[in-house]
Amino acid sequence: MTERFALHQLQKMAPELSAPLETEASSALCLQVDDFAGIFDVEFDYVWHALRRLGVRDADLEDLTHDVFLAVYQRRAQFDPRRPLRPWLFGFAFRVASDYRRRSRFRREVPAEPFDAPDDAPTALERAVQRQTAELARQALASIELARRAVFILHELDEFAMPEVARSLEIPLNTAYSRLRLARAELATAVKALRSRGLP
Repeated sequence: MTERFALHQLQKMAPELSAPLETEASSALCLQVDDFAGIFDVEFDYVWHALRRLGVRDADLEDLTHDVFLAVYQRRAQFDPRRPLRPWLFGFAFRVASDYRRRSRFRREVPAEPFDAPDDAPTALERAVQRQTAELARQALASIELARRAVFILHELDEFAMPEVARSLEIPLNTAYSRLRLARAELATAVKALRSRGLP
């Protein structure tokens, strides 16, 4: 199984892992970062999902999302309006998630219960399959080391260019490319291992 095939499988299995679509309001706010209340309203869901993909437990998501926006508020004057807003926000989410994981090392991580996707009255069997495939995708993503996962999410799932990914995570571009390559390999290995254990 190639790395690219594994990526396509991940995206097909759990489209909810992709970022909420960027709205026109979100794009406009890139030029109005001083409108903090507007950014909070428009981008709350994006930051919440970013933290979840970075391994934050559901029970802690709301608090940590507020922590991200507190940091954004404190550093809002540093935003370059020529850059897209979401990678900048993701950088804050990554740092908050990293601190959270360091504080939580003594706790045993428990995978979050998957959310049921909205459906048009599927059968019980179809719902079970959906839950299994979504869980496989989440487990595969969670198996990627956090720093590499951040690069992978920004580039492969959020579809930002690698120079923007590197700037947002404050790492050299070559480091970002190296982490992306390793993340793809980890994903392919994880998907293969999970399927060998009988997950769909």
